Amino acid sequence: MKMKPVGKTGLEISEIGFGTAPLGEMPDTYGYSVDEATARAALHAIFDGPVNLMDTSRNYGLGRSEQRIGDAIRERGGLPAGFVLSTKLDRDMQTGRFDGARARRSFEESLGALGLDHVQMLHLHDPEHALDLTEITRKGGALDMLFQLKAEGLATSVGLAMGRLDIMLPLVKAWPFDVVLSHNRYSLLNRSADALFDYARSKDMTVINAAPYAGGVLAKGSAQVSKITYQDVDAAKLEPVRRIEQICAAHGIAPGAPALQFSLHDPRIASTVVGVSRAERVAQTLRWADQAISAETWAELRALAYETTDPEAERVYRPG
Repeated sequence: MKMKPVGKTGLEISEIGFGTAPLGEMPDTYGYSVDEATARAALHAIFDGPVNLMDTSRNYGLGRSEQRIGDAIRERGGLPAGFVLSTKLDRDMQTGRFDGARARRSFEESLGALGLDHVQMLHLHDPEHALDLTEITRKGGALDMLFQLKAEGLATSVGLAMGRLDIMLPLVKAWPFDVVLSHNRYSLLNRSADALFDYARSKDMTVINAAPYAGGVLAKGSAQVSKITYQDVDAAKLEPVRRIEQICAAHGIAPGAPALQFSLHDPRIASTVVGVSRAERVAQTLRWADQAISAETWAELRALAYETTDPEAERVYRPG
């Protein structure tokens, strides 16, 4: 497993990370449930493997993701040495408030659920869904609190994790983040994060690309999943997925392998975060990372058209 530095923080992260939103029991988002036993097995599979990056959030499953991770950490007697746990400051999910005081409360809630006294990576999360963006950006707001928590030694590195690029890029240009995390916006289907990734790397910010399977459809297949980026879609919108599947079928490989490697091979990206719902997905991810893919296959896949617009522009956000 290749390791990459996180800015000048002293941290190193594996080229693959695992996202734990599905393990927080979010059927409204993913279309399926994950019980505690299944989540526990997946978490221990992650901790037992070569990947050292796990990403979660205070609002994944309204706290269930962090709680389940914390339970697994306690079962193991603590976070494994060298492991990088990434979590996020989140708005109040009832009111949408996201001022500095709310940001600190979010962090304190995270530490309580995880059973930790600090985290290795801490992001400000989803400001586009907050009640008032100025609560986040003003003096004493949530962004100031993010950097204050780092100054207090409670977070080793700090970043910005969100969707909308029209809000994200100006924030990245205005604040000295160690890391940026974008999801669903750099994949075989969509390249809208190109400018963000170019800018971040030019400023030595570590880039994490999450959701290379466009919400799961490139991993599980269009016959099983009728959602792209967590949104129900019709047959016409699934057609780009089917074209990828046809190419992969002709070359005898699963679409998940090139979908993952497309991100892994990009020199701007330090780590690719893949959401998992059970232990078997952990092993499958590692196999796909090593899958041999011919130059001919890559040429056919790269010749396909792709989107550059916001893939979640019409998404109705649900935290469950």
